[in-house]
Amino acid sequence: MKFIDPHIHLFDLTLGQYQWLKPENPPFWPDKHIIIQNFSEADINLLGDLNSPELSGFVHIEAGFDNQAPWREIQWLELNCKKSFKSVACVDLTLSPNNFLTQLQTLLNYKSVVGCRHILDDTAVDILNHHNTPTNLKALADHQLSFDLQMLLSELNAIDKLTQLLEQLPELTIIINHAGFPPYFTEISPALNNSEEYNNWLNGLTKLAKFKQCAIKCSGWEMLNRNYNTQWCDLVIEQCVTTFGINRVMLSSNFPLCLFSKSYQALWQYQTQLSKYNSQELAKLYLENTKHWYNF
Repeated sequence: MKFIDPHIHLFDLTLGQYQWLKPENPPFWPDKHIIIQNFSEADINLLGDLNSPELSGFVHIEAGFDNQAPWREIQWLELNCKKSFKSVACVDLTLSPNNFLTQLQTLLNYKSVVGCRHILDDTAVDILNHHNTPTNLKALADHQLSFDLQMLLSELNAIDKLTQLLEQLPELTIIINHAGFPPYFTEISPALNNSEEYNNWLNGLTKLAKFKQCAIKCSGWEMLNRNYNTQWCDLVIEQCVTTFGINRVMLSSNFPLCLFSKSYQALWQYQTQLSKYNSQELAKLYLENTKHWYNF
């Protein structure tokens, strides 16, 4: 059983800057020390016994190596990774269009680059409303690069602005990170339908699913609760598949941050054996869809 992981991060603390990993900088997680170390391709190759799924490729998502010169991270990856992989580079959507295009042209010199990411999170409304954002998103589309979207789908003001942009840019591919950060619930019950936070997330999910150029990755479970239960993951994956369809959903890890909760092997053993889906559907979720959306 082979899979492609569409959301990992590798670190070289001796070469990269990684401001967010420094103990004195936010986020101030009490377990942050777990990931303040070098992580190479070799660390995701060791998947244990013969019954474990086999990693055949991955998508590297920018990790703050050098946000001012994002091609440095890509150069490091292409020099050090042997397995089949694609990369999503860091960009700043608020740059002047000329500076943005100059950075894109440099990134396009690297064969692994298929997309870019600007982490929106709490600044989503401001970034999406910035006067340079529409032009720079169009530049991504013109150069056949996708955009990895990291923000709360429950932030409906940002969702409304994003849908306006997508209507103007039907050629732009958007890949949503971490299932759009659904709210975590310890117990799954009918009361979920009465949760404003859950319904806002579902509303955002539904609005973006209407755009056929949008896909979604399910991962980052540990970012919402370190002790998450897989019943909650099952619910989120099922909702994403129901809303987007089986061809637009990918399972991923967020390595090494997934180590806050469980081993890489344990996560993929769970994600490649979801009982609700048949073998063909599972293969789409953990292999075929990633091949398609990230141009393997």
